[in-house]
Amino acid sequence: MKKSMWIVPVLSCVFSVFLFTASCSKQTVKADLQDVKDAAKKESASAASAAAASSSAPASVVQKAPESVGSSAEDLAAKAKAAALKSVVNEDVFFDYDSAVLSAAAQDVLKNKSVILGKYSGVSVTIEGHCDERGTNEYNLALGERRAESAKSFLVSLGVNPSRLKTISYGEEKPVNSGNDEAAWSKNRRAHFVTE
Repeated sequence: MKKSMWIVPVLSCVFSVFLFTASCSKQTVKADLQDVKDAAKKESASAASAAAASSSAPASVVQKAPESVGSSAEDLAAKAKAAALKSVVNEDVFFDYDSAVLSAAAQDVLKNKSVILGKYSGVSVTIEGHCDERGTNEYNLALGERRAESAKSFLVSLGVNPSRLKTISYGEEKPVNSGNDEAAWSKNRRAHFVTE
């Protein structure tokens, strides 16, 4: 029995030493971690101060010019002009059967065109008068001319210089839709715009 009694104090001492060692190692790890963090902070602070000092001092290093990220102002202006002129070309003015009178919708389209033409004063436009296939060739050529002139007169009344506007009639010669019904004919009764 006496032999087993000495085991308890020895185990107590070993256990105490073990706990003491474990707690010391935790403190050492925490201290090491804190040292690493402090070193990183000092390093970033010194790098920032060095950058500030180098920016205030004359640079001895030649810096490369920044590369163009996007388009230049001229490229953007050219793209805007192309888009605006495309809208002038792509939107036709339509007329009722056997008529050269501008509807309210046609006048709105022409107002939009006059704004764009006012912005780009160097652009000239040819207004093409078109008709559907009904009627004689001679009659449709004359009607196409009246339609083109009607659109031109309205644009001139909105301030577009008449020297920038030309008219031509194609009558029924260039249909946009070759069908033989009212839906096709209504698309062919138009004034079409071509920029120069």
